Amino acid sequence: MKQFKLFLRGIREIGRICPGLITLTSLRSIANALLPFINIYMSSVIVNAIVYGEPLEKLLWYAFLTVLLNAVCSVISAVLGSLAGLRQSSFSHLYEMHMAEKTMDLDFADLENPETFQKKQRIQEIRNLNAGGLWKLLDVFPGIVNSGVSVVVSLSITVGLFISTGYTGDNFLLQTVTSPIGSILLLILILLGTVVGIYTNAAVTKKLYTILEGFVSFNRIFDYYLNNYISTYHAGKDIRLYDQKALIDNESTALFGEANRTFRKLTRNQVKYSGISTIASVVILAAVYLFVGLRALAGLFAVGNILLYINSVNQFIEGINGCVNQFVALRMNQEALKTYFDYMDIPPHMKDGSQPVAADETDPLEITFEDVSFHYPGSDQDVLQHLSFTFRTGRRTAIVGKNGSGKTTMIKLLCRLYDPSEGRITLNGIDIRSLRYQEYISLFSVVFQDYKLMAFSLGQNVASSMEYDEDKATASLETAGFGERLSQMSNRLETTLYKDFDEDGVEISGGEAQKIAIARALYKKAPFIILDEPTAALDPIAEAEVFQKFDQIADQKTAVYISHRLSSCRFCDEIMVFSEGQLVQRGTHEELLADKEGLYQELWNAQAGYYTECC
Repeated sequence: MKQFKLFLRGIREIGRICPGLITLTSLRSIANALLPFINIYMSSVIVNAIVYGEPLEKLLWYAFLTVLLNAVCSVISAVLGSLAGLRQSSFSHLYEMHMAEKTMDLDFADLENPETFQKKQRIQEIRNLNAGGLWKLLDVFPGIVNSGVSVVVSLSITVGLFISTGYTGDNFLLQTVTSPIGSILLLILILLGTVVGIYTNAAVTKKLYTILEGFVSFNRIFDYYLNNYISTYHAGKDIRLYDQKALIDNESTALFGEANRTFRKLTRNQVKYSGISTIASVVILAAVYLFVGLRALAGLFAVGNILLYINSVNQFIEGINGCVNQFVALRMNQEALKTYFDYMDIPPHMKDGSQPVAADETDPLEITFEDVSFHYPGSDQDVLQHLSFTFRTGRRTAIVGKNGSGKTTMIKLLCRLYDPSEGRITLNGIDIRSLRYQEYISLFSVVFQDYKLMAFSLGQNVASSMEYDEDKATASLETAGFGERLSQMSNRLETTLYKDFDEDGVEISGGEAQKIAIARALYKKAPFIILDEPTAALDPIAEAEVFQKFDQIADQKTAVYISHRLSSCRFCDEIMVFSEGQLVQRGTHEELLADKEGLYQELWNAQAGYYTECC
């Protein structure tokens, strides 16, 4: 029952992603299933007409009707096939959009969770491996409809074969065949053949899926080399300078060798079980021909009905085997469907409050950490411990510390990408979990270390929108120090970044990309601006330019600035020093340098010593 419910849910999901696709494929399958029966039925009618000497005009009419029905059914099937093909092409794009929307709707905590990534990766691997999940339903469902219709129609035709009576002769063989016992024996034989078909098909399919499971790692590695490494021009330098071609060739050869051995196992398995199935089919077919022929010889039905019954029984057997094959495939697809829905059913955990954020832009906005501790989901180790401080309106605060001290994690909590494990964060005294989520996160413009730019136009990247204010985008870029580079671009804001989609796209340096990311943060005009290592990719001159414009960049905003370069901290009103998830020092640059035992002076002297030695 659970499997059936999962199957129905999968069908509904396909219909929701691409309305009309299931209906069109169903109608086309019905048309395709009916088409053979037109010829089966009309052939028996024509043969009977010939045997009974009916007029030529009637024979011609039967022939014309056969051609007409075939033509009509074929046209209907072709039209429905074209429409279904168009919808299925649309499904490919709609499915990708559907998956992307789910990914974008996930809480950041779920998105960053390795288990979530593995679920999504698994869905993609199943699709690449054997078109599993919803894709398997698209392949199997038309077959179920086709086979089901064939079974129903052939049963309705062959009922007459098994219930026909009237033989009055004394031939023992004909008496047996025309008796209920003969019908029962044939039905038992067909049933046994069906069971053999189920067994052999299930065995082959199970072995197939077991073997294909072993290809997951193969596909993952192969896809990495082809799509994520070799195909990217970024890897081109390393491949050539370190002669990685031989390494990749050897690895690929080893992978293909293992794949070929696996396919040979699969072929032997298929030959073994297909031989059993073929023998069973031949025995059943021979019994059907004998049964129908003897009944016709006994005079239970006309000669033309021999064609009708034999072909109908064949369609029935094929339909049963088709249903069995498709249902076995569905059963093997259950795990793939479950994986898909496990991902799609990940619920939102981030509480959305009902209280609005203060609407008056002139009101001061102060965010306070009150004894905040935090550990990532699935871990008991605190990354942040008992943090208590306030970000005040218009203040510039620098966050410094060694790698892994919790600086970026604190920013994630500040932007409410995560909620604290203990303690609370307040905005003007109100717990941020009580505030409307989208309104709260709209308060922040952030440039993270791992920011991303898109292969769209420069203006669209700055505005994060297809439409943008040109004057505002230009001003943001100039403030971020990108003005000179902008003036050199012939298409200015319409210049496409990178060459992924546009051969005239512009490749930008890491420092230029960082300036664009800063400009994007400025364009948003949020009251809080957070820069996480904003000058990491900049040369010293460009870094000094950013620092000189820091007051202009921050304007009246509350600025939080994370940096490993302590020289940047001198421009800030306050410096917070983190160590192992704790706030160990705070104060101005001069105050912290005066603390001879403090971590800040240790970090400062280490950097100053490095530059002194270099000079």
